[in-house]
Amino acid sequence: MASTIAPSEEEKRDLYNLANNVPFDDRINHEADLTDLNLTLIQAYLKEIGSSLYEESKHMEFVDLCRNMNIVNSLPEYTKPKNVGLMFFSLEPQRFFPYAQIDVVQFPDDLGGDKIIEKTFKGPLHQQLRDALLYIHNNIITEQIIKYPDRAEADRFFNYPYAAVEESLCNAAYHKGYDVREPIEVRVLPDRIEIVSHPGADRSITEEGLRTYRVFNRRYRNRRIGEFLKEMHLTEGRNTGFRKILNALERNGSPRPVFETDPERLSFCTTLLIHPYFLRQEGGRQSCTSAPLP
Repeated sequence: MASTIAPSEEEKRDLYNLANNVPFDDRINHEADLTDLNLTLIQAYLKEIGSSLYEESKHMEFVDLCRNMNIVNSLPEYTKPKNVGLMFFSLEPQRFFPYAQIDVVQFPDDLGGDKIIEKTFKGPLHQQLRDALLYIHNNIITEQIIKYPDRAEADRFFNYPYAAVEESLCNAAYHKGYDVREPIEVRVLPDRIEIVSHPGADRSITEEGLRTYRVFNRRYRNRRIGEFLKEMHLTEGRNTGFRKILNALERNGSPRPVFETDPERLSFCTTLLIHPYFLRQEGGRQSCTSAPLP
């Protein structure tokens, strides 16, 4: 029979967001001004993606350039930046989006230890993403080389394949709710990396789907952010992220990842487990080098 169930606060929020036809990243920011957008950042982006707007930007009006990129509204008497423009092309986006940052936290002695190494990355979204990935690449990812006396070929693998880390962190930046005042947190423990973002997965994604890696996202939280990240080849969209992570881990001989979200969809966690050999650290026939930059 039909029954009435009172929605939770999170379910109400989801309903309100569905009722709002304009996603958060495409909304006008009434607290910002056109001067909060930086021409140098915009031109650097246009040059990187090979846009014809790059040459035109040298002699066209700044407001017209912003309108062509759809990072401001179209009302001439009330020109204001959109949130996506401030996220990518403002020198200090945290002024408008508190805690829009990436925190990399290392626990060398596990959670019960006294030593914690923290590094925070702020600034334009694509820059903080690249800076965080470079830091992880240089300080966390290592390569293992195992040589054998009876053959010339050596076995090579990483504690964490860079491609899996890159895709996981880019997905976190793509799907984060930037109206939620929580950073993306990368937690590096002795046997795993956990990447936590807020809020959780869309309700169209089931927990069973996450466990079996059969995920099809019917709604994208930040389509405009996805467009910019795709132009810079940082993400692809089209529900390819999980498959890319799985393929990278399989090629490296690493365990499969764990994707988790809570019932209230407050957070999402991707766990990448360390390659088993780095846990055993067998003596002899081995050497370690830093990972080559992809």
